[in-house]
Amino acid sequence: MKSALFVDFDNVYSGLRQLDPTCADRFARRPADWMNWLINSLSLPEHAPEGARRRVLVRRCYLNPQAYQRFRPSFNLAGFEIVDCPALTSEGKTSTDIHMVLDIIDLLQHETHYDEFIVCSADADFTPVLRKLRRWDRRTTVLAIGFPSAAYRASADLLIDQDDFVRNALGFDDEAEAIPKAALTAQPAPETVSEAFALMHQAVGESPIPVPLARLASLILAKVPGMDASSWGGFGSFRGLLDSRGMGPLKVSWEGGGSVRDPKRHQAASGPAKQQNGVHPDAVAEGAAAFIRAEVAKSSHPIACGSLANLIIGRHPQLATDWNGRGTFRKFAESLDVCPVLFDWSASGGYAFDPSKSATTQILGNREAPLGLFPGARQIHDATGIPLLSPSDYHKLFGFIEADVKAHTFHLMETGKRVRDLCREAGLPVSRADVNYVLRGLLFRGHLFEDGPNDPATLGRKLADNVRTLSLREQIVLDLATDSAILVWLAGDAA
Repeated sequence: MKSALFVDFDNVYSGLRQLDPTCADRFARRPADWMNWLINSLSLPEHAPEGARRRVLVRRCYLNPQAYQRFRPSFNLAGFEIVDCPALTSEGKTSTDIHMVLDIIDLLQHETHYDEFIVCSADADFTPVLRKLRRWDRRTTVLAIGFPSAAYRASADLLIDQDDFVRNALGFDDEAEAIPKAALTAQPAPETVSEAFALMHQAVGESPIPVPLARLASLILAKVPGMDASSWGGFGSFRGLLDSRGMGPLKVSWEGGGSVRDPKRHQAASGPAKQQNGVHPDAVAEGAAAFIRAEVAKSSHPIACGSLANLIIGRHPQLATDWNGRGTFRKFAESLDVCPVLFDWSASGGYAFDPSKSATTQILGNREAPLGLFPGARQIHDATGIPLLSPSDYHKLFGFIEADVKAHTFHLMETGKRVRDLCREAGLPVSRADVNYVLRGLLFRGHLFEDGPNDPATLGRKLADNVRTLSLREQIVLDLATDSAILVWLAGDAA
């Protein structure tokens, strides 16, 4: 896949510097490292050609030489064309955005058909450009440090997670994220994967006939600790798990539900089956949809999608191979008619819930929240991405932050990890991404954890200020009632 990369250096560097000067310095001095991650590890945007690999033909960095000349050699060595964008006004305003837009449009009409345009900037001024690229059927990938607008996020085909960029591309926090097993981004333990493959080889070796893939998938789920049907150890699907190592010298066939055979002992299947276990795929989907509706109907709180996936596999083992051709549980679930059930994929691998049943207690961390708070909180969450936690959960989270910065020097990634661990030990439903969002919001609001104060009331009010700013940017009307609700939600008071 032919790609063109455009880096608004001032924007990315200043955004990272607000979060952690060390991260900003590594971004500026080691661009070859994060370029290697972008090319070899970053997933491709949706609708990219099957089997495609990213090839970055154009690398341009737009940089103010008056302020950042010292970083120029690093980008030269990483193969970047550097476009000087000095300050043109007394306020330090540069022409970076104009240069980038003109270059993007120029390449859009170039005889070399660029499939993907990668924009590294949080500047929402690029929103019209992203939409134009979409109209011309080009893929767009965006790295935006901070809190990009909802319109900007929605206009990109792929939004690079900034925490993932800091951890993996910049090389901070090498510890694999130990998030709930429903999350698809968790990295599997090598011994878990090895155990799964050993079990499959053993099953095929002991069988006189080819072994159906559904049987192997069910066997792994039953006997390999840490493996679940929603994430498959971080590979997203059973097929992804198989493809990660291959089954050689065994042969894998995906026809008619799929099977694995030993070519020395087993004959190849004579032809694909149209149905699996005598059940048509449409009937399996209808049964899964009915099961989801029934499980949510009898539950008083949201159900983790990871749990639903495992339960469904138990009833329909043939789904374990590729989720009825959808590849992942999420895509399969979204293809079902499960009304009135809704899915929330914003955190911890997703939840299924019935919005008509005590919506405030269902979504806001499964905790009681003031009546009438949910609609405004949900609207603000959809626009800004702020975690949907209950007021009591926010208060506890702020308390853990206060305790950690008393005991340790603040560092964005390390503090976030420790606070996440404290939340987990306390049974608080807060993910690492939730913690990092809150910390970033406080930092961008100018809060200095080294100076304090860091009590829950202060942190809640400062985060509320950040949410107000983001809400106004998204054109949410902040009347007196909404403003009071934000304070109740985040700061625990109505003052």
